[in-house]
Amino acid sequence: MTLISTIILLILVLDPLGNIPFFIAALKDVPAERWRPVIVRELFIALGVLVLFLFLGPQLLKLLHISGPSLTIAGGIILLLIAIKMIFPSQAGFEERITNREPFVVPLAIPYIAGPSALATVMLLASREPLRWPEWLLALIVAWLATGCVLLLSGELERFLGDRGLIALERLMGMILTAIAVEMTLTGIMDFVSRHA
Repeated sequence: MTLISTIILLILVLDPLGNIPFFIAALKDVPAERWRPVIVRELFIALGVLVLFLFLGPQLLKLLHISGPSLTIAGGIILLLIAIKMIFPSQAGFEERITNREPFVVPLAIPYIAGPSALATVMLLASREPLRWPEWLLALIVAWLATGCVLLLSGELERFLGDRGLIALERLMGMILTAIAVEMTLTGIMDFVSRHA
């Protein structure tokens, strides 16, 4: 993967547009002047967790004896499930995840930003080509900055785009992510077949 395609993949997986309604709902009882400090704090916590998985993920996979093709296929399946949720969103369980006080770590940093799909993706990148870790770190930081900018403007974007606009954009991102997920799964299958041919 190139640096640009990795940045795009990570932005799609972090799903800032899809997270806007969740952030607004989770922060509805927080004073307006606290929104930005809370979002910035949660963004840094999420970045710390993602960087940790980027560097420690490959060692964890070696410890568990998980092969590269297995991880690629698993990553593709996870991304496909996330993409399907983006295209066909469900509100089930949404209310239970909203807190009535100022959120800390959960649910904003984890799992809204650093969710299972994002963690699996950075682990996959690092384990497939560990020598390219500076590129992966740069891609992660750029995608994180883009995500942060969107989330910091969440109130303004929701007013500007409206519910329908946000849903349309998220579904478009879901379609792109579906194609990436299928490609990743096929790559994993081909790697597995070539290893055992």
